[in-house]
Amino acid sequence: MEEDPAVEPELDTFSLILPLPYRIAVIFVLGVWAWGVNLHYLAIEKIDVPALIKYDTRTSSSITPHHERTYRLAATVTSPLVISILLFWLITHGQPSLVTAWDILPQSFLFLLCLFFLIPLQRLSRSGRYRFLSTLKRVSIGGIAEPQNGKFGDILLADVLTSYAKVLGDLFVSGCMLLSPGVSSTDKPDRSCGGAYMVPIIISIPSLIRLRQCLIEYTRVRNNPGANTGWGGQHLANALKYSSAFPVIVLSAMQRGTNPSDIGMTETGLFRLWLFFVFLNSFYSFYWDVAKDWDLTLFAPSAVRNNPEHPWGLRRHTHFHTKEMYYGAIVIDLMLRCTWSFKLSPHLDHFNDLEGGIFVMEFLEVLRRWMWIFFRVETEWGTNGSWLFHWSQN
Repeated sequence: MEEDPAVEPELDTFSLILPLPYRIAVIFVLGVWAWGVNLHYLAIEKIDVPALIKYDTRTSSSITPHHERTYRLAATVTSPLVISILLFWLITHGQPSLVTAWDILPQSFLFLLCLFFLIPLQRLSRSGRYRFLSTLKRVSIGGIAEPQNGKFGDILLADVLTSYAKVLGDLFVSGCMLLSPGVSSTDKPDRSCGGAYMVPIIISIPSLIRLRQCLIEYTRVRNNPGANTGWGGQHLANALKYSSAFPVIVLSAMQRGTNPSDIGMTETGLFRLWLFFVFLNSFYSFYWDVAKDWDLTLFAPSAVRNNPEHPWGLRRHTHFHTKEMYYGAIVIDLMLRCTWSFKLSPHLDHFNDLEGGIFVMEFLEVLRRWMWIFFRVETEWGTNGSWLFHWSQN
């Protein structure tokens, strides 16, 4: 690949050590490990995740626990990633010209990672990977299964995709740069590659998926008035939550690529408008995490919140050992929902503009989702666990 000396001075130290394609790969691989930990701890707590997502274990020829098979898959994809990164460091020595010239190494690993999910090897949890791909195919167009066919699994995967939205945007940027003549995918990331609004469109797709799923659920409720499911207002409120992400995405793109005076606004006015919508989205989503997804009483009326039958702000039936786990999760969820507040600090306002800062923000959002899964699955098990247990046994 031809070298472009004009780009070299723009490569920061972090990009020399961990270029964009490797950052994408690291977060995807960490996601596999995180799912294994989810399955492992929830199994210890006697919560049957396969039963919740309607994963029929009878189709598997192995009796190896699901978390062990997930760990095996994670270890299998981690080994070539570590080897690839070490080889990249050995060859490039942190020199910009070599970093941009050897983008074939990280891109080869991304290709290999795709193959790991496609090749039919029983040792790599074949049935689980096929179930993941079939669910992803349905979810990718905003589809959602019926409750008896694995609706909860579709919701979990779609919500995970919302946390990977910026990573998916970076994946598009990496591929776009790879296919652009005279450009290396290990250059300084060009997030306007493909057009100023292509990346925002990619980032918005996971929220569009969940929005469509919510509307499908609302339609099902309206078409089945005899069921004990209310009139569907909660699904509309959930759809509104995902809709609140779109103004944030659009205004963020406008702050980067639009002259505010061209749309009759000042830079300060545009920032304040963005601040309003990001505040609305973050706190609406935080409320939903706690009150709906985790079914806690923190935001319930005082009589419910202070009920002596359960710890303050929690609920009567909990599976995890200590109330501090729930309180800690609430605090962490709030903090990680509000990482945008860095922009309000005169010392940290450019943190999100640094490549290292962007990577940290993407990692923290995936970490938040990993924590969220424990409590979301625990809540679902508390709601449907008894009959699902008999379903899985029979």
